[in-house]
Amino acid sequence: MAVPSNREQFKQWCLRKLGRPVIEINLADEQIDDRIDEAIQYYWNFAFDGSEKTYYKYQIQPQDIVNRYITLPPNIIGAVSIFPYGDSLSTNNLFNIRYQITLNDLYDLTATTMVPYYMAMQHIQLLEQLLVGQQPIRFNRYNNLLYIDMGWDMVVPGNYLIVEAYQVVDPAVYTAAWADTWLQRYATALIKKNWGEVLGKYTEVALPGGMKFSGERIYNDAVREVEKLEEEMRTTWAGFPLDMIG
Repeated sequence: MAVPSNREQFKQWCLRKLGRPVIEINLADEQIDDRIDEAIQYYWNFAFDGSEKTYYKYQIQPQDIVNRYITLPPNIIGAVSIFPYGDSLSTNNLFNIRYQITLNDLYDLTATTMVPYYMAMQHIQLLEQLLVGQQPIRFNRYNNLLYIDMGWDMVVPGNYLIVEAYQVVDPAVYTAAWADTWLQRYATALIKKNWGEVLGKYTEVALPGGMKFSGERIYNDAVREVEKLEEEMRTTWAGFPLDMIG
């Protein structure tokens, strides 16, 4: 059990770090679970490895057209953009521009350069960007609603939208996250802080054998550890949320 691979092993690792079973940790299981959840939430929000970019495929329902938004799953914490809906380059029939250029100009790939084709595609995309533009989106992670500001009259139920988004790395699914050393230390510090808050009601707590320890000192030590770890996260392990919305 040296390296935690699930929540219970992670919990016991933190408690052993604080001294259990030699020292009794005066917290309820619910309090310990709350601190672990708090640590994971902070990890998701700031750690580079706490979230990952994904492309979420969503099939449009008739009610979505009425609502003018789609509902994303709760594991998605940020939406960046959607793939252009109604892109002239993606028309899947004989009148597709890409198909026509290929049919007329690239009949012999061994003798034809790809430069004109590439430049034509770039020019068409530039025109579409200037004349049509990208569909603006609005997203809030706490209601999971992705509003897409476009003409929903052209949307066909049953078609798909592709959303470029960020989803959390859930340790329950990706169990290797429980072995993250920063997460282990941060969860332990939060538990220690909560423990110090509980013991802070007493000036000195007696242990078997006559030893005493101070809840206030435990709390103050934990506060410094939490601040140090959060500073370490911001300066060393944090990602770069340059394109994240919500």
